Amino acid sequence: MHVKAKTMAFGGLLLALAVVFMALGSVIETSTLFLLAAASFFVGIAVREFGLRVGAAFYIAAVLLGFITAPNKFYVVTFAAMGFYIWGIEAVWRWLEKRSQMQKRNVVFWISKYVIFNIMYIPIVILFRDLLFSRAISDVVMAGVIAGGQIGLFIYDRAYDYVQAHVWGKIRGRFMN
Repeated sequence: MHVKAKTMAFGGLLLALAVVFMALGSVIETSTLFLLAAASFFVGIAVREFGLRVGAAFYIAAVLLGFITAPNKFYVVTFAAMGFYIWGIEAVWRWLEKRSQMQKRNVVFWISKYVIFNIMYIPIVILFRDLLFSRAISDVVMAGVIAGGQIGLFIYDRAYDYVQAHVWGKIRGRFMN
């Protein structure tokens, strides 16, 4: 596979920004989730600009560099989950684009988003309960945490859509000419 120099240079710039945002998430504790979400949005930009394969390579490179450079490795794991979600929904979107005859593609897309998220989120919350919470919590609280995750996903997904449509959509022309 031949990679164009412009693709490589722009991918490197996106990768550097993603790793800087991950590292800043470890330094600026009050904005950790915001910075990790912003770092994961670069995975989506790489996928949309260069395709799923380059996006997957970008994602893997970002996770590996994050483990090397970021002070808090737990945040890199969080970024990895967020980035995988972004890559997954972009893959589903591309799959659905090829099926124009399919009815209710938006419904399938939204269901896919929640399935991808919950395949990662629910096992992590249940299996790493002691790591995530400082004391034992009841099953009712656990159900609330899982429900809160669904609300968090909705907000995260809306932010991603906004960034792709409005922020990246406006500055894309300056970088991709």
